Formats: sequence, C-alpha cells, structure tokens
Amino acid sequence: MRITKMHGIGNDYIYVNCFEETVADPHRAARDLSDRHFWVGSDGLVLIKPSEIADFEMDMYNSDGSQAEMCGNAIRCVGKYVYDGGMTDKTSVSIATKAGIKYLELTVEDGKVASVRVDMGAPILEPPLIPCNFDGDEAVARPITVQGREYRVTCVSMGNPHAVVYIDDVDGLEIEKIGPDFEKHEKFPRKTNTEFVKVLDRHTVQMRVWERGAGETWACGTGACAVLVATVLNGLCDRRATVKLRGGDLLIEWDEATGHVFMTGPATTVFTTEVDYE
Repeated sequence: MRITKMHGIGNDYIYVNCFEETVADPHRAARDLSDRHFWVGSDGLVLIKPSEIADFEMDMYNSDGSQAEMCGNAIRCVGKYVYDGGMTDKTSVSIATKAGIKYLELTVEDGKVASVRVDMGAPILEPPLIPCNFDGDEAVARPITVQGREYRVTCVSMGNPHAVVYIDDVDGLEIEKIGPDFEKHEKFPRKTNTEFVKVLDRHTVQMRVWERGAGETWACGTGACAVLVATVLNGLCDRRATVKLRGGDLLIEWDEATGHVFMTGPATTVFTTEVDYE
C-alpha cells in the first residue's frame, strides 16, 4: 500500500489515496500504522476519497482506531496532497468531512502548496450539540472538578468537542496525568479534546492539547479554533490572534460578519513510501 506521511505543525498523519488504494479495515489500519515503535508512527490515518458533494472527501481515524469528525491540521495537508499530487489544479478546494464541507484556499509557491487557509465554519456553542452536560445556551467558564480540583471550562465544537481550560503554566503542565481525566469526564458524553491555555496578550495565546483518542499532539487545528472562540467569549483576546502550539503557530480569525472561523497555517510532506500492509 502506498502511503504518505504529512504534518501540520507537528500534528502528523498517514495519508492514503483511496482513488487508487483500498483500506479494508481503517480502524485496525489506524491502530497498526500509527504505532511509533513497530510501524510508521502518527497521530492517525487519513483516507482521501471521491465525493459526490465536494471535490474530495477526508475520512480520518485517530491512533487508537476511533473515527474522528475533523482535524484542521489534517485537512490542510489534504489540500497540499491533492494539489501537489496533481489530483486538482484548483487553488480553491472543497473537502467533505464528518463535520460538513470545508473550503480551502491554497497558497502556492514554486508549484507546491506552502500554506492553506481553511474556512472552518461557525462554532457550535449550544451544550447539547457540542455535546457537554451543562445547562444554558452556552458553556462559558463553567466549573468542573478533575482530580479533586475545580477548573473553569469553556466548551466549543468545531465539528468535534473541545473543552478549553485557562492555566498559568502551560509548559510545566503534566498533561499526560490530567488529560485522560478531562477526556473521559462525565460532563462529556462523547469524550472531549482538552486545550490548556495561557493568554499572552490580546493577540497571542499559548496552548497544549490532549486529543480525544490520541493523547497529546503537537498541534490541533480545530482545537486552536476552539481556543480563539473560547478566549473571545471570555473577553480575553481579540477576534484575530496567533495561537502558539508545541509544533508551531496558527493564525485564527473569528469573522464577526459571517460568524465563521478561519485558520491559516502550513502543511508539510515528510515522505511517500510503499508498506507491506493488508
């Protein structure tokens, strides 16, 4: 099977062109191929498929084999994959995902995609739709107890659920110890991605992310979008800001006129190879 490894600021996935390849059991393939000790190693598996409603479809799986709705870093890499690989000559591309159709604008330099701007759509703020078990129209700065300590979380869905928590020390956080207890907390019936955030100024925030089904990753595009929205809702930053992740920076904008969130960032191809996998 021919695979390509790509990453968006360190959030790495294995990509398979399902116009040419067939993956019989993507849940198992994601678990196997994502193993960093015995196989390729990645945060998950992305299948690029034909679509009847968009230019392409992105079907993605976490490293534990669970299916995911969307990933902002992964979808930028899909845009680069299809353009650089000659599957399209358009610089405006639509991608169908489990979280709806997303629209990409590709910036091309020397014949290759250098960066991608993604219309991530409008954030979902109603607790039953995120989903999270809080009452009211929004879940902003709501109390939650984890490991005997009370935190304030703001919940946002960007097609997948996110819980945003503000802390003083992002770098020193032992995320592997606390992340799983947020992910599996009873307040989140479908589990959640959790972003731990420090606001640096009105235009800059720093975050680390514990991804549902994957653990800590170096970046999360939907998470960065959720962080910007949550931080605006908490009155802590402007509607356009740089979000600093372990793998690099993303520019996020929550457009007041349309209500949509836009994400701009790079996409990088690591290698393409053949693996003996069925």
